[in-house]
Amino acid sequence: MFLEDGEASPRSNVASEKTHDQRRYLYLAGIGVTHSIAFRMHNDIARSLGLPYEFVNKECLTVESMIALFRAPTFAGGVVTMPYKKAVLSHLDKLDDLAVVLGACNNVYLSPEGELVGTNTDWIGIKGCLLDASDQGRGKPAMIIGAGGASRAAVYALSAELDCNTIYVINRDEQEVIDLFRDAQAYAKHGRSGPRLIHIQSVEQALGLETPFYVVGTVPDFEPKTEEELQARAILESFLARNADRGVLLDMCFKPRNTRILKLGKQHQWRTVEGTDVIGRQIEEQWRLWAGEEAAQRVPKEEAWAVLRKAAEESPRINF
Repeated sequence: MFLEDGEASPRSNVASEKTHDQRRYLYLAGIGVTHSIAFRMHNDIARSLGLPYEFVNKECLTVESMIALFRAPTFAGGVVTMPYKKAVLSHLDKLDDLAVVLGACNNVYLSPEGELVGTNTDWIGIKGCLLDASDQGRGKPAMIIGAGGASRAAVYALSAELDCNTIYVINRDEQEVIDLFRDAQAYAKHGRSGPRLIHIQSVEQALGLETPFYVVGTVPDFEPKTEEELQARAILESFLARNADRGVLLDMCFKPRNTRILKLGKQHQWRTVEGTDVIGRQIEEQWRLWAGEEAAQRVPKEEAWAVLRKAAEESPRINF
């Protein structure tokens, strides 16, 4: 039923595929995706809409194997996760403006002509989570942890949507930060300049900076071991431990749900938001892309959120 990693399936006659409605599978594709709980929510949505779609978590060891999966005649839509959010860009038929501007893609859908189109909906989830926790951070300094593919959506949400024009970056790899700084200049809107990004490289440097209100983690959960990792964690704690107005800490990672970063935020009395909520806040736009405007308007959002939260509570893969 499913393609194996690396097995190619060329796109055949698109009109014939549409007639027989063979595009039946939605995928979460990447490395380390078996723990994801989103499939339960998406499959419940598909049943509610009466659509013959099944959402599947699919391990893809290479970006090429992921694209082969997407080019199968049964493909209906895909969520791209680590480590392919940037690598996938050059493999798609088209990119919409958001994917081009952000330089990262987390969602792939089919055009009416059957082409693979890349976009980004992560920023919608990030913006929704932060504003739901508090809208008091608009225009204030913000901070992101990490400078990989997921960080692009965080910088865009913070700068272009929430007017946080000064953004601190904590990241162990300097070249990743340089690349992010370059890409972020494209995020300017309405004639304004791009965000002012500051790479925080020491606790001493952090001491001279204003406390950020919104903090977004965009890296996997791990115990810091190297000198660079320990330094990055010390910088983060130096901000979170301040005797100042605590803002909102969102960690996009949700394996485990209660990550080390979230534990640190709770310890210092920040308002924390777990990564599973980022999933829920993207569903309407995702289904619009996969199934059309009419279907998106019929998505049972309250029911979908209930299924997502139940799955999060029950999953032994993310509760440890």
